[in-house]
Amino acid sequence: MFEQILNEIKKHSTIIIHRHKNPDGDAIGSQMGLKAILCENFPEKRIFAVGDGAGRYSFVANSTMDEIDDGVYSDALAIILDTSASALISDDRYKIAKTTARIDHHIFCEKIADFEVTDTSYESCCGLVTQFALESELALSPVSAKALYTGMVTDSGRFRYDSTSSNTHRLASELMKQDFDTTDIYSNLYADDYKFIRLRAMYVLKIQFTEYKVAYIYTDKSEADSYGFDTFTLSRSMVNTMGDIRGVDIWVNFTETDSGVLAELRSSKFNINPVAVKYSGGGHAKASGATLKDRDEAMRMLEDLNAYNK
Repeated sequence: MFEQILNEIKKHSTIIIHRHKNPDGDAIGSQMGLKAILCENFPEKRIFAVGDGAGRYSFVANSTMDEIDDGVYSDALAIILDTSASALISDDRYKIAKTTARIDHHIFCEKIADFEVTDTSYESCCGLVTQFALESELALSPVSAKALYTGMVTDSGRFRYDSTSSNTHRLASELMKQDFDTTDIYSNLYADDYKFIRLRAMYVLKIQFTEYKVAYIYTDKSEADSYGFDTFTLSRSMVNTMGDIRGVDIWVNFTETDSGVLAELRSSKFNINPVAVKYSGGGHAKASGATLKDRDEAMRMLEDLNAYNK
């Protein structure tokens, strides 16, 4: 399934790897994992990774982004990872690359690149990149395997989510043949500072419910600013404070920002992706997101989510 992308990699001497904005573990893991694989197997090529900072995932090896001039793109292959919509891509200079390719596991929204592999049966983009390496007979190393395993762990919810399959465990097993420390991954991912634990406790106290048992948290801009945390932490990292409430099948975290209201939608039962798409968002069947205009639009989204339980 990856033959065309592999051929393009072999043809180009410069390869630039992109992923979505505000990266999560899967975005950084797949980007750094693929970069390491290409550097290891094609040492004669120039391989770059670009985008906004790695944030809390900066513990992933070599995750400082490369700074490159526009001219580097003129004869380059740009590979876009873990991104369903062009508006979400960090660093839109992929558009000026000579050739583009995409590897993604989200529900298909639009064609982005010249060559594309999208497969929603994979729990993570890291899983797809691992499959790419195995099918293409490209060597893995402890560095690439650790990055890819990190993304598999985060996007599968430590192998809890129902996107986890026998294929997930097969690919994880292949990665674990390399010599890397899983304890280091888990301590970086799940050992929290006291201030973060306190924030999570505050968010638990903010949980509200609609009359149809949709759980939600709404944080306005002034309150968000007062917490002293980055937007990713307040939005995506806090959504699953509602994830284990008995009787709640749908939950959403709204966070006001300068650019709109970030909505993180989750469900343990329903495909809530159509609601995200209705508001120009996207993602997975049970984990999606969108950026809304204001609080009124957020409340309209809640009404749409209520419809699943009526």
